[in-house]
Amino acid sequence: MEGVTLTTNNVWMMICTALVFFMHLGFSFLEIGLTRQKNTINILFKNVFIICIGLLLYCLVGFNLMYPGSFIAGVIPDYFFNLFGLSAPFKEGALDLSYNEGYTYWTDFLFQGMFAATAATIVSGAVAERIKLGSFMLFTVLYVGIVYPIAGSWKWGGGFLDKWGFYDFAGSTLVHSVGGWAAIVAVFLLGPRIGKFNDKGEVQAIPGHNILLAAAGVFILWLGWFGFNGGSVLSADPAATSLTLVTTSLAAASGGIAAFVVSALIYKNYDLTMFLNGILGGLVGITAGADLMTPTDAILIGLIAGGIIVAGVSFIDRLRLDDPVGAIAVHLICGIWGTLAVGVFGSKAGLTQLFTQLFGVLIIGTFCLLTAFLFLYTIKKTIGLRVSKQEELQGLDKHEHGMDAYPDFRLNQH
Repeated sequence: MEGVTLTTNNVWMMICTALVFFMHLGFSFLEIGLTRQKNTINILFKNVFIICIGLLLYCLVGFNLMYPGSFIAGVIPDYFFNLFGLSAPFKEGALDLSYNEGYTYWTDFLFQGMFAATAATIVSGAVAERIKLGSFMLFTVLYVGIVYPIAGSWKWGGGFLDKWGFYDFAGSTLVHSVGGWAAIVAVFLLGPRIGKFNDKGEVQAIPGHNILLAAAGVFILWLGWFGFNGGSVLSADPAATSLTLVTTSLAAASGGIAAFVVSALIYKNYDLTMFLNGILGGLVGITAGADLMTPTDAILIGLIAGGIIVAGVSFIDRLRLDDPVGAIAVHLICGIWGTLAVGVFGSKAGLTQLFTQLFGVLIIGTFCLLTAFLFLYTIKKTIGLRVSKQEELQGLDKHEHGMDAYPDFRLNQH
């Protein structure tokens, strides 16, 4: 029976791994759809690079930083780990298939590795259409390779936040806010796209070129979140998994409804992009406590997240920060809300838990802001962050890739 349970849990975890991998297509579609045609290949290139380098970095560096003890210790001598206070885990029996009672060692690595690249994907959307590709790739290597796993180790690796009682089930803070903090620093240092604000500081809309792709991306992300949150149960336990998927879906639905209603009341139109980002805001908001909430709790968390999206997008614009896809409102602001919601709703609700959640947000936020600023400011002062005015106006596809995502095919006239 134990073998059957291990196999069942392991298969479920691998399915969830595939769903989280699929989310990267959703992020790509969303980012492409909400930006202009002339930067499509550049965005695709960044997203392909993120998942490839993210997995390699997580294997070589991240897994051992986040969970001290991984297979890379078979390559690097023990003294390296002792030097940094880490244990060298690659001992005899470390690859035992009964890694724990839920799933195998390799499944654990692959599932966690899929999360690692998401932080950089969040940044990619916020800096779209004006960042140098080489600069973005260098930042991704530094942030995904070092910052994400260190922050994650403080909770998921059994670090001091875990000992304090900080709770983040699937990453409202440890994944989404980690990416969101870097995004706000990057947007600040880059400056807005040409034409985003006029001389009076008024916002000028720069419409995305394919809302169909953006909508498809959101539906793919919603589906992928079943793996993101469902896999974070770390087993195929029927009760826990079912509840998690229910709360995830209800928060997404209520987040979308709240965003479109609030947006319609304020702006007197039915804004599909706000509706879509409201869904994502609800998903991010429920992620910290999806296993703790009742369906009613999830709906309330989603409703508040949807309202936060509308206010957050407007607030970012008023700060003259240009975020083409709304990544900061979705991942940072709703990530903070979702983390704090653990102390307000659900089985852990209470003043002590709320303050613990707040301290966790502040500590991780400070760490991410400082490291992101250090990396990005250094890059800006050395190789530069932003493309030239001519490159931005003509499009990054032409200048950085020499390609066109939508070549003009014409039938030969005879």
